[in-house]
Amino acid sequence: MRVAALYDIHGNLRALEAVLAEVERWAPDRILVGGDVALDPMPRETLELLASLGERVSYIRGNCDREMVSALAGSAPASPWGARTRWAAERCTAAQMQLLAGLPTTATLEIDGLGDVLFCHGSPRRDDEILTRVSPGTRLRASLGGTAHPRVVHGHTHVQYERTVDDTRWTCPGSVVIPYEDEPGARWATFGPGVTLRRMPYDMERTIADVRAAGLPDAEEFIGKYLLEPWGADQASTFFESLAEGAKR
Repeated sequence: MRVAALYDIHGNLRALEAVLAEVERWAPDRILVGGDVALDPMPRETLELLASLGERVSYIRGNCDREMVSALAGSAPASPWGARTRWAAERCTAAQMQLLAGLPTTATLEIDGLGDVLFCHGSPRRDDEILTRVSPGTRLRASLGGTAHPRVVHGHTHVQYERTVDDTRWTCPGSVVIPYEDEPGARWATFGPGVTLRRMPYDMERTIADVRAAGLPDAEEFIGKYLLEPWGADQASTFFESLAEGAKR
């Protein structure tokens, strides 16, 4: 089996369309959507496009998917983020929200040349756990929950990397829509028989127009912070590590 891993799509239809065009040329057996698929400008349309690909697509849950389900039940926080989460949930169909509500938190796939690979969003034990390319080995080991995994693929922190800690090879494919990188372009990865971290340019002007037309709450903040001037890899990793260390206190 060969797998294309698409993480942190965040409702960006144009970036997804560009990546899927390249995915089709690579022709994987499975497209693994690694969580945080719909929250942001075009949630319904993003899920519709993925659904059109049929049974080749499988999903795991991200923290934003979980938060969208909670928001529809009336438990979103009273904040700009909560407003955006409720907005995205309300634009999805009942069937789409049922899909998000039932997603598994992990998936293990046997991949050509790699063996069993565990896919998760934040970490194997929690969908919002922070792991980065510079996280201490103690945190990575602890996130395995006492279970040995030779290969783990995670998202959530939006920076592509590969590293080995002890007997585990860790990979983050990056984000399709909000890549915290030093050059623009949607990020994703392919698995089998090796691992390739990939970058794909897409139509930023059309994406910005979509965000403005969609009525996304705080659209200009989203455009500026995530599309026009996203953090670079070092800045993002430093920020996420500060959050992780603060959560331990």
